[in-house]
Amino acid sequence: MSNDSTQPMNKEKIAQAASRKAAFETQTFKPENKENKKNKLADIVVGLDGSDESFAALRWAMEEARHTGQRVNAVFGWTRSWDMGEEPQSEADWSYLRKQITAQLSQWAHQIADEIGFDIEKLDITSKKASGSSALIEIGKDAQQIVVGRRTLSRVARWFFGSVSANLVNETKVPVTIVHWYALGDENEEVSNTIATQLQTQTVGRIGTEHVGEEEILNAQLPVVVGIDGSECSMRALQFALDSAAYTGRTINAMFCWQMKTIDKVLQTEAEIPSKEEAQKLAEKFAKDFVAKADIPQGVKVETSAFHITPQKGLLAASHYASRIIMGSRGLKGFNARFLGSVSRYLIDSATCTTTIVH
Repeated sequence: MSNDSTQPMNKEKIAQAASRKAAFETQTFKPENKENKKNKLADIVVGLDGSDESFAALRWAMEEARHTGQRVNAVFGWTRSWDMGEEPQSEADWSYLRKQITAQLSQWAHQIADEIGFDIEKLDITSKKASGSSALIEIGKDAQQIVVGRRTLSRVARWFFGSVSANLVNETKVPVTIVHWYALGDENEEVSNTIATQLQTQTVGRIGTEHVGEEEILNAQLPVVVGIDGSECSMRALQFALDSAAYTGRTINAMFCWQMKTIDKVLQTEAEIPSKEEAQKLAEKFAKDFVAKADIPQGVKVETSAFHITPQKGLLAASHYASRIIMGSRGLKGFNARFLGSVSRYLIDSATCTTTIVH
């Protein structure tokens, strides 16, 4: 005959044990006496694993948050396979491992915060017992954006083995920003920006004979380029860029890349387009009309451009002279994304500046 009186106690102990383990597996560490003020924008969630790429992602997120006032949540997804040793067998072991992870995460985050002057009170650090992408998808489901560093795998390796950034773009519904680590926080960034700005100045020309000084070039801000095509997802990308520019002050360039064989569908016209020159005029008007439909915050400067080129090639070229590329994703997944291809996947693999994909 069973003793029913012991069953509730056993269930309660099991529940408590499960709760303690779950509490460890997802831990968010916040500095003491932190103000819990609501921001207009949700948090920025960034993946952190100690690599150069993740350092760049965290730095970029902190820089962005300095302008917007957002909180940053640095997430570390870990598993036993990451040189973590044997799984802890007792409460004391679990507690010790948690402290080790906390100390390492804090060291990484404080180092970057000190370098760029980020308010450490606006930083949260979360460790999650899960793979990197799974942790970011779960914790970042309500974020304003998820930020990750771009791995330095070859294009062939990324095609066969995939990447965290591509997986995030496919699986999450929030915007995903991919940061290039080698373009941040070093002397090369300044030189690259100077070269790009000089090339832009030569391309668009100067007003009259006015000389553009070296100091003006060094202080110039490269624009944020947004790929537009008339779709709802590209409007969401444009609005995302505009809302960000309201804080950062960056100029937005809405770029429409078109081709003769498809422009009639984009423009939704059955009339025959007689020439490339006429198509260019229609494309330029389309870009301006599309931007006019957006909610443009006061003070944000928006420019439009139209080019007779495929979106892949056009946005890739723009990435050399932009601070950031932002575009919408049409949601191709699996077989279709790999074999039919997508502009967003192409830019994740090939763009030379920070890239954000908006769903």
